[in-house]
Amino acid sequence: MAIAVNITPNGRMSLPADIRKRLGLAKGGAVFLEETGDGVMLRTAAQAVKSAQAIAKKYANPETSADAFLARRRDDSGE
Repeated sequence: MAIAVNITPNGRMSLPADIRKRLGLAKGGAVFLEETGDGVMLRTAAQAVKSAQAIAKKYANPETSADAFLARRRDDSGE
């Protein structure tokens, strides 16, 4: 769905109330604006976190967990 949003002379724009409600955006809430090769993407904080977690998961290494680190330290110290 594409909608037109006006930009005021001071650079502000307003999201329609039905979209804010659907996205769970409270008055004074924040959104993240990302410039992409195709244009601009607007995300809620929850969407941005979910995207960041998906990216981080690609590079996750179970050997770098805190539990694995502590286990290696115990092994090294002979405990």
